[in-house]
Amino acid sequence: MKVVAPLKESMLDESKSEQVVADVHAVIDAEVGDKSGASGLALKGGYAAVKKVGPSIVPDAIEGLLPEFVEKLEPYWQEFAASGGASFADYLVANQEAVSDSLLGVTDSRIEGTDRAAVKKVYSSLRGSAKKHVAEALPRVGALVQKYAG
Repeated sequence: MKVVAPLKESMLDESKSEQVVADVHAVIDAEVGDKSGASGLALKGGYAAVKKVGPSIVPDAIEGLLPEFVEKLEPYWQEFAASGGASFADYLVANQEAVSDSLLGVTDSRIEGTDRAAVKKVYSSLRGSAKKHVAEALPRVGALVQKYAG
C-alpha cells in the first residue's frame, strides 16, 4: 500500500494557510452563487445574513473549522490515494453519503457550542437541505484538496 502524506501537512501548512482559506472561501462563494430556486434563494439569503454579522465571519469560520474538516477528509484521501484514482473529486462524489455526513458532523457540533444566536438561527433554518448542498460541493472540494495535497 502506498503511503501518502497526511492532508494536514499540505492543507494546514502555515505558509499556505492564507491561500487555502481564500480558496475555500472562493469555493463557498461559488457554490452559494450557483444555487437556484426556492432553496437556493434561502441559502443565498442565509449566507448574506451570516456575512452581515461581520465581514470576517466567513474567513474566520473557515480558519477555525479547517483542521476538523481536514481530519474528516483524511481517511477518504488516504483511501483514494491507495486506490490510484485520478480524481479526488470523483472519489468524493462516489462516496457522497458518508463524506457529507462526516463534514456536516463538524458544523453540527460547532453550532451546538456557539453563543451567536443569529448564526444558530440561520444554520438551523438551512440544515435540512445542507447534506444536498454539501454533496453538490464535493467536486469543488475534491479539486481544492487535490490542488494542495496532490
